[in-house]
Amino acid sequence: MATGTMFRQVAARARGWGQAVRALVLGVLAWAQPYWTRGEAGRETPADLFRVLYSGWLVAFLLKVLGASWDVSWHFKWLRDDLAPPHLLNSAGTAIAVTLALVHWYTGYGVDRTASRLIVWGTGIFLIAVPLDLINHRVNGLDITAWSPSHALLYIGTALMLAGVIRGWYVGAGRQAGVTVRRRTLVLVGLFVFFFENVHFAQQQQEYGVLEIASWDRGEPYAEPSLLEFAAQQMGRAVDRTMVVKFSLPIPDWVYPVYAAVFGMLVLVFARLMVGRRWTGTAVAAAYVGYRCLIWPLLVGTDFPASAVPFFLLLGGLCVDLAFLVRVPYLRPLLGAVLVTGGLYGGLAVQSALEAPPYAVDSWPIALGALAVAWLAAEWFAGRHHLIAGESPTTAAPPPADVADREAVAPAAGT
Repeated sequence: MATGTMFRQVAARARGWGQAVRALVLGVLAWAQPYWTRGEAGRETPADLFRVLYSGWLVAFLLKVLGASWDVSWHFKWLRDDLAPPHLLNSAGTAIAVTLALVHWYTGYGVDRTASRLIVWGTGIFLIAVPLDLINHRVNGLDITAWSPSHALLYIGTALMLAGVIRGWYVGAGRQAGVTVRRRTLVLVGLFVFFFENVHFAQQQQEYGVLEIASWDRGEPYAEPSLLEFAAQQMGRAVDRTMVVKFSLPIPDWVYPVYAAVFGMLVLVFARLMVGRRWTGTAVAAAYVGYRCLIWPLLVGTDFPASAVPFFLLLGGLCVDLAFLVRVPYLRPLLGAVLVTGGLYGGLAVQSALEAPPYAVDSWPIALGALAVAWLAAEWFAGRHHLIAGESPTTAAPPPADVADREAVAPAAGT
């Protein structure tokens, strides 16, 4: 085939693709234009628009999670780069999230006032945190730890966004005739999986760090020489094991178990309260651990550092669900804190035989007391603001689990 003919065929195909993309964009704009009107939060949302908005949120958070997972592994291998592929993937999700936040704020579709405020505040904090994080890296250099203040603002902003989206779906999905109980539950569980991932994300510093040290001890460090030399210069010392430990695990050993017990399990408690299904906590924890197991071979297979997978969280989720067998709201947090703390620390003891970050065993009283207080507060807050399944502030709430289970057989039974 002549070169000129080949180029003409390629150009024709490119024009065809360009026309298809242009037609798609024009079609989307034509569909969306009637909805682009100023309105107050809480206005009635057409079914097709509601479906598009929350499908968009699921895509946005999926891209952000994939980018973040790749990013933490990337930073244990290469020097930081603002335009690194993980950052670009995360930024694509952020761009979708910002667009959706603007749509909710301007049109009032798909959210009530509380959800809209959470989403807007979360988006604002996240967008403020991005330049602050860039400045922080310019001033302080590597800043490998996931526990830095600028990173914390990123997590907080994302958490508020997720809280707003969870609230919007929880309140609004019941108003949509096309949203079945099964779909409402699955999406709500999926959003809590994203929330759990965002809360646990900082812990990956320790989960990657412990294997970074192991790779150094084997004589095959994951980190490239340029990264190790940069970190050593920043610390003002030679590249040795002490430097690698400080680079990989700069966090006190008590943080890992206490943070998992208090903040991680609190997410599962809220998930169980709002979803109302018997094994919700286990499902959320299992979905997150399953995701970590899925990306593990993908990262290792492409020559990126591995991490310790937090299997012990499965026991935590199971213990949360077992605690909900206790029907007394203010007795459940006390018994649940004992059960969950024992499950988590026991799970860590078992996992340590395989691979786990260092953790302070004697920190369990702190975890137990803090979790009991946090769980009590969660039960009070959820009851006060009608965030328990079947007790929504509007008639849009998901029905209680027992009603949902009977719905397919006798729809009128839930009335």
